[in-house]
Amino acid sequence: MDSYLSVVLFTPLAGLLVLLFLPSSNTRAIKLWANVISFIGFAVCLPLVFQFDRFKDYQFVQHCNWIPAIGASYYLAIDGFSLLLVVLTGLIGFLAMLCSWNAIDTRVKEYYAWFLVLQVGMLGVFMALDFLLFFIFWELVLVPMYFIIAIWGGKRRVYASMKFVIYTLIGSVLMFLGILTLYYQNFLQTGTLSFAIDALMKTNLSETMQWWVFWAFFLGFAVKVPMFPFHTWLPDAHTEAPTAGSVVLASILLKMGTYGLLRFSLPLLPKASINDKVVLVVSLLSIIAIVYGALVCLMQKDWKKLVAYSSVSHMGFVTLGIISMNPMGVSGSILQQINHGISTGMLFLIVGVVYERRHTRELSEYGGLMKVMPVFTMVFLIAALSSMGMPPLNGFVGEITILQGAYQVSINWAVWSAIGIALGAAYLLWLFQRTMLGELGKQNELLKDLSVREVVVFAPLIIAAFWIGLWPKPFIDILERPVAQIVERVHPGYHAERHLRNPLEAPTPVAELR
Repeated sequence: MDSYLSVVLFTPLAGLLVLLFLPSSNTRAIKLWANVISFIGFAVCLPLVFQFDRFKDYQFVQHCNWIPAIGASYYLAIDGFSLLLVVLTGLIGFLAMLCSWNAIDTRVKEYYAWFLVLQVGMLGVFMALDFLLFFIFWELVLVPMYFIIAIWGGKRRVYASMKFVIYTLIGSVLMFLGILTLYYQNFLQTGTLSFAIDALMKTNLSETMQWWVFWAFFLGFAVKVPMFPFHTWLPDAHTEAPTAGSVVLASILLKMGTYGLLRFSLPLLPKASINDKVVLVVSLLSIIAIVYGALVCLMQKDWKKLVAYSSVSHMGFVTLGIISMNPMGVSGSILQQINHGISTGMLFLIVGVVYERRHTRELSEYGGLMKVMPVFTMVFLIAALSSMGMPPLNGFVGEITILQGAYQVSINWAVWSAIGIALGAAYLLWLFQRTMLGELGKQNELLKDLSVREVVVFAPLIIAAFWIGLWPKPFIDILERPVAQIVERVHPGYHAERHLRNPLEAPTPVAELR
């Protein structure tokens, strides 16, 4: 199994090579092959789950020289955290292909080719343990997503795609400067050139230098999350992207930012991560995102833009869980990343279904859809309840865990998080009431309910939502070891000091984390 991650990584690329030889005029063959290879791409992820040992650290390791002159290596491995994201990437990639069957009818071959390239980039981000290799995959993702938005997007697709590229590139440049700083300092201390994460973890940086490198990383990752106030590219990109592009963007690409914070920022820069000012700034931006994103959702008239702004609010919960830097907060944050990929992916698919039928996203154009689309209404209700964190669905488990982690640090964090949850329920219930209930307009009387293909697209996400909500233990068990390592890295001795303490007996002051 030493090279199995390469099999998972390059399966979409192998499918792309075959796709290039298919005639562009035969769109049905192109769609069939793209869907087959995307399903195979998901299927090859599943052995990772069955072979994974939650009591071990990085597994399926593949490490060989790539550019020895600069210390770059082809270094792949996964732990419990990246395992969940790799499997989610495989699943969402398959569903995104499947939902595109009727939505894309121009330049079909190019569309599916770019999606397969995008899949390779996303998988590489979650597997790479060489910082240079990680950065290359990070940048690779930008190219296909740019073309997916710019070619197959809406009326303002050029503006949205350029804004997406500019924001991401600025963040990436700053992040790369941070990488080079770590790389150079490691060379000065060891005399060895290496981009390997385990080698860079041994680099001793002063607290001041950690501070600057942390903010360089933070800006690169925060743009991708996106955190307030770096979020303004997201609503435009989501609104103008085709449905599959929005699904992948929300379910996977946003997680690259939070993955970077947990995989690199906290473990590599522990002193800066627990600095009082850093904690204050990141927590404040997270709380603003939670409340601001929810309030903006309540004002939206565009269905897709409402779902886009909901991601700003939900990802605020994720970053708040990260900066709490205790086992509850971090594990809840990771679990909520998976939950957000499931629930928000469903919500964007739902928008795509009605848009294909009516070619409008204006909420005022809908109402009473339950009368003609009962199956669709039930799926929408499940997605909405999942997103708002209602038991027994997945969102509840993630949110309640983050709330516990936030409470351990500050009661104020928990209170503002609870307000965000209440606002989330308000805008989702308002959205459901406006579109599914009430009088049925004449323009909606002939709308068709979900097709078999569309039901197949939603089914895995609905199953996953109930599975995590009813039986989260397997997911929490998988995350236990990587979460403990992250917390121990930023706060040595945390578990030894607190293993006998009731985590809910009193909040832990932020300063005590130092």
